[in-house]
Amino acid sequence: MNTRAGEPVIELWLRGVGLLGPGLVNWHEGAERLRAPGSWRRAPTVVPSPSRLPANERRRAGTVVKASLAVADQAVAMADADPAHLATVFTSSTGDPANCHALCETLAAPERLVSPTRFTNSVHNAPAGYWHIATHSMRASTSIAAFDASFGAGLLEAAVACHVKGEEVLLVACDVPYPEPLHAVRPIADTLAVAMVLAPRASPAMGRAAGARPGPWALRVSVLPEAAAATPCDDAALEVLRRTIPAARALPLLAAMALAAGPAASTGSAVAAALHLDAADGCTLAVQVQAVPGRA
Repeated sequence: MNTRAGEPVIELWLRGVGLLGPGLVNWHEGAERLRAPGSWRRAPTVVPSPSRLPANERRRAGTVVKASLAVADQAVAMADADPAHLATVFTSSTGDPANCHALCETLAAPERLVSPTRFTNSVHNAPAGYWHIATHSMRASTSIAAFDASFGAGLLEAAVACHVKGEEVLLVACDVPYPEPLHAVRPIADTLAVAMVLAPRASPAMGRAAGARPGPWALRVSVLPEAAAATPCDDAALEVLRRTIPAARALPLLAAMALAAGPAASTGSAVAAALHLDAADGCTLAVQVQAVPGRA
């Protein structure tokens, strides 16, 4: 771990990314929209059926599972990583809202008979469970929630695990709308999911960490000693999206990545950005992102 102005800094490679959201069908098309926000048109999120799951599991899985697996597959494919060898961090503010609603209705009924499938999908680590079963992974997995700061909290957890254990980590963040009447209390605009494959960057003293292949981006992550305002999206429409879906708090980072890997990167120019992300009440992450020449 390096230091910057007296504060610890974790340096990482970001080797793969996945994206799914309103008008953002995947990372490759989404990056174009984020580079030129005027070309983005908001449209309801279409969540694909995860081919990785058997037919019976696809029918049982909720939207949060399907969206999480869709972006995880994108990120793993871009990183050319073996999913069975990746530790994971899954983060969500909402979990499976439709299943939560159905359970509340069942518990309000006279018989209160909860199906085993509904109970299985009610736990917060259901997406992680589906992913690890589908990929036959026995690696460590953490599932967390931190309300609107869930993406930042997940990034911090993944960054620390990546640095301390010296291994690649798959980070997946996903949020899904609640049905009424819960939607009136906790309005989530639409489904949005993002995934990232992170790898450690070894310092000269540590030598090259095992499997730490460079990625298209280099990240520097640190925790600020005092809370600071989160970085907004430059585009007003995307800022509305950022504010109305917890997982969309990742958009400023994704936009910085898209710009860093844009035309300037292809000419060898160094394009870097610094931004702040909420990670919990009173906890702010400072994140620097830069494209890696020849890889972005």
